Amino acid sequence: MPKRPAPRDSVVLKEYQTRTLQHVQAYLQALAEHRAKSAKLAAIDPDAGYDFTVRAWEKAEVGRPYLPRKNGLKEPLPTFCLKVPTGGGKTLLAAKVIDLFQTHYRKRQTGLVLWIVPTTQIYKQTYVALKDRDHPYRQALDLASAGRTLILEKTSGFSPADVTENLCVLMLMLPSANRETKETLRMFKDSGGFARFFPTDDDAKGHADLLRRVPNLDTFEKESGFFGRQVKTSLGNTLRVLQPLIVLDEGHKAYSTGARATLEGFNPSMIVELSATPPEESNVLVDISGQNLLREGMIKLELHLNNRRSVSWKDTLFAALEHRERLEENAQVHEAQTGVYIRPICLIQVERTGKEQRGAGKIHAEDVREYLISVKGVPPEQVAIKSSEKDELKDVDDDRGLLHRDCSIRYIITKQALQEGWDCSFAYVLAILTNPSSKTALTQLVGRILRQPYAKKTGVPALDESYVFCFQRRGEDLLAEVKKGFAAEGLGDLRDHIREERDGTVAAGETQALKPRPVLAKAAKRLVLPTFMVRDGKEWRPAHYEADILSRVSWDKVDVSPLANLPLLAVKDKDVELRAGLDETALGDAENTAVAMPASKTATLDYAFVAGHVIDVMPNPWRGHDLTKRVFETLLRNHPRELVADNFVFIVEELRKRLETERDRLAEGVFRALLKQDEMRFILVGDDLGLEHGLPNRLPKTITRAPGEKKATRDGGDQFELDLFDFVPADGLNTLEQRVATYLDEQEDLLLFWYRNRSRRDYAVQGWKRGRIYADFIFASKADDSPEEFDRVFVVETKGLHLKKFADTDYKRSVFGICNEHARKKGWSEFVPQMSGSIMSFDVVDEEEWQKRVSVMLSD
Repeated sequence: MPKRPAPRDSVVLKEYQTRTLQHVQAYLQALAEHRAKSAKLAAIDPDAGYDFTVRAWEKAEVGRPYLPRKNGLKEPLPTFCLKVPTGGGKTLLAAKVIDLFQTHYRKRQTGLVLWIVPTTQIYKQTYVALKDRDHPYRQALDLASAGRTLILEKTSGFSPADVTENLCVLMLMLPSANRETKETLRMFKDSGGFARFFPTDDDAKGHADLLRRVPNLDTFEKESGFFGRQVKTSLGNTLRVLQPLIVLDEGHKAYSTGARATLEGFNPSMIVELSATPPEESNVLVDISGQNLLREGMIKLELHLNNRRSVSWKDTLFAALEHRERLEENAQVHEAQTGVYIRPICLIQVERTGKEQRGAGKIHAEDVREYLISVKGVPPEQVAIKSSEKDELKDVDDDRGLLHRDCSIRYIITKQALQEGWDCSFAYVLAILTNPSSKTALTQLVGRILRQPYAKKTGVPALDESYVFCFQRRGEDLLAEVKKGFAAEGLGDLRDHIREERDGTVAAGETQALKPRPVLAKAAKRLVLPTFMVRDGKEWRPAHYEADILSRVSWDKVDVSPLANLPLLAVKDKDVELRAGLDETALGDAENTAVAMPASKTATLDYAFVAGHVIDVMPNPWRGHDLTKRVFETLLRNHPRELVADNFVFIVEELRKRLETERDRLAEGVFRALLKQDEMRFILVGDDLGLEHGLPNRLPKTITRAPGEKKATRDGGDQFELDLFDFVPADGLNTLEQRVATYLDEQEDLLLFWYRNRSRRDYAVQGWKRGRIYADFIFASKADDSPEEFDRVFVVETKGLHLKKFADTDYKRSVFGICNEHARKKGWSEFVPQMSGSIMSFDVVDEEEWQKRVSVMLSD
């Protein structure tokens, strides 16, 4: 054979993958050996031959019985299965097995491989990967063929020369290989595209000879016909003549009587199955366990189950949204430190996706999209629907895929379209919004969030695990569903890596309720944290963004004049834009659905739509309509109508950005004015605001620890000694926070205790933007005269280098500056006398100087 080319970017195999291929090679060598022996004996005495597949199995010492099969020519058919769990790299293994087959069994670099997959999604992903010469799958095939590889589809024409000079890999969907419906399938019909594989129509002897060699070919005539039996020049017959190697992805789906008969009828020289859950009658050559994948860092575990008590799907979705955002923060820090890009994605399962199915009390994909975009402010380009009739991932898949940096998708809404074969390792969060009585959602979708990005652990606990959010499920049923899902993905041995949670609390006996360390309990109980309080008649209550800040914004002071100078560009190929309208007059019966908006000289510029698009920024739709009209009329005075229409989406997005900037500017003015007018104060109050208002102004009395939940330690592995509860979840600290926590814990001479403040659960400061500020750490220094008491309290937010210059960082510094200013005022603790002698400090520290800043805080 000619010398093989070295692959350009060979992937390094995992240990279990290397071991698997060694087993396959040994079996293929045993097959080739016993095939030759059997053929030699049969040449002497036709009855002396034996089923070499059974003998080879015995020599390979697999340790499981072998169930022999025969192909359509009644020849022994070597068939084996590789049991590979989800995320185990079965497609890479399949490509490597083809190389081994060509080398050790077929013993040539050319021929036909029939690669059969069960779903359209798997078909697309595999086809795209095999066509890409830089992809490891394709490189493995090029290694087998000395660089002469052809990737074909059912509709592709290929010739005898193609097969004799190249390794031809023909992709086929499993339904197309179903013998029971063959008469309706093109591959079994006569086709001129494959005539060169067969004798000419008038060559009766050639047809007869071919049928003697391959008697199961489909024909037109019975033997009594004028030309005798003529072989159909179909793709199906071509496969029978070429006796391909069959690679069967998700092999367990091809064990029906019809599917088995069809595959065997293709006269394959071998069938290689890959499956996470092979049936009992499958000849499993190698059984790869879930533990193998876990040890190699291939999957994201632990799997966290958050079973929400709320009956509202919106609460569940919001919890999933918040967690995904937290993961992205971790991912940004990780990227800044390593250069490895991860964009966490949330998969959302709904009950309906059809165009005419909205309403009737069912959760529809468009309901979820509207909630994400209009209520939670998720940019529209970050949301996609994947269903049988609406595939908004198609353009992404056809371009550079979900893993590419230029892709913005963070939320994928589906019903069933992602249940089989869909593969994106950036999928971290699964939100199940279906009826709690449904028992299929978790079972079928859990595997979609288990793959580890780049098949390599990040070292950041939060990014090495996966998360499921659902609601109103019975605990035992929920756990059973997920365990069943693990089994369906071939990960049944990892069922103990499932962690059940319910809104932070779980059933009795399932978690530990942890109290502060006894030596710190008194000080922790005495500590009260300040809150922005607004005057409400003669009383004071916590400030709320919508009620107290946003409601006071003077929208007539919004300045949109800079938009008059927007640079509009002629877009040649942008004839249609998609928009989701909210205006009944403009859209009529198409309310809340996607409609086409032609960009032309006569196009209607729908100001009502724009007002609806920015309603979460500009809550007054009438004011929003007026501002929109003002902006577009200004642009129309300066540019042709066609150019403005062509840039419609660009203008709307720029308007949205400008309104956000103006809203925050005006809200800051309101915030500062309330403080100046003494209508709002930053003060300590004796009431427990966490109980009454859900805004904790004290440290928690207890925290919970789930079974098996990992405990964080110092960088060197020693246990934390000054953390308030003697427990911090390992996944509750990113890399920078871990270093800060370690440093704080080492300051035993200065520090009384420290606490990792939990986002959206513990103490927060309300500024002039919607989201509250949840600092990372709260720590207290020892009082000089009483080492068991504190005299200074610090609320500290940490920021990685990549976040230092973000506007959000500047905003938090500004708010914390106001906090420090008012914490120094006389009488700010008048309602809580026990805090009167304590000093409170708020700060944002950057990664590059955090240690110096914290050291100064403690030593001042």
